Amino acid sequence: MRERPGSDVCEHCGAAVDDEAGNGTGTSGTGTPAGPERPARRRDRDEVGRARNARPRDGLGRPLPYGAPGVARQPEGVSRTPAQSLAEAQRLLDAGMPFHAHEVLEDAWKAAPEAERELWRGLAQLAVGLTHAARGNAVGGRSLLDRGTAAIAPYADAVPYGIDIAGLIAWARELTGHLAGPGTTVPAAGSAPRLRAAGGRSGNHPAVDGAGDRPAADG
Repeated sequence: MRERPGSDVCEHCGAAVDDEAGNGTGTSGTGTPAGPERPARRRDRDEVGRARNARPRDGLGRPLPYGAPGVARQPEGVSRTPAQSLAEAQRLLDAGMPFHAHEVLEDAWKAAPEAERELWRGLAQLAVGLTHAARGNAVGGRSLLDRGTAAIAPYADAVPYGIDIAGLIAWARELTGHLAGPGTTVPAAGSAPRLRAAGGRSGNHPAVDGAGDRPAADG
């Protein structure tokens, strides 16, 4: 997740940055002023000086303490074709890593022509919605799934790059219906959507109990 400088939201998909590093202004990620037990610290930077949180994260992108073993973040700024972006995002979704899939889709958002920017941002928002749902954040999950659905809906007639727009919208609505209240969780891998229709059929039905086979992704 790429933070907008001076903000606690993702630069591209608008998802909340939910760690304790805050925005470098002496507050926690929830806006709580830093106290004696939580001193303010300088904002993390990458090797070229851009703001990027350096805390390790788990498979769902949740921040871990500094020094803890974590799952490697996706490298930022990788140039991929749309087909490569979809294939890599699908691989990560199938592996139960929707947060990391969202990072791939963000790179596609940044590289996309103006006419496609909302499409890729919407796909990233759907991945973040699944991330929240798998973490047990039903409110955040519903919000991002709704926003992602609204962003991709205008592309339903064009079906760019074989993306299953109608199937993704149906998947998001069905998954939203399973997020009944606080603490509701879904299996990240079992509930992962198909970004492109496999063999001419959607296959976009969340397996909220973790069961159910899914058609193989197109190459």
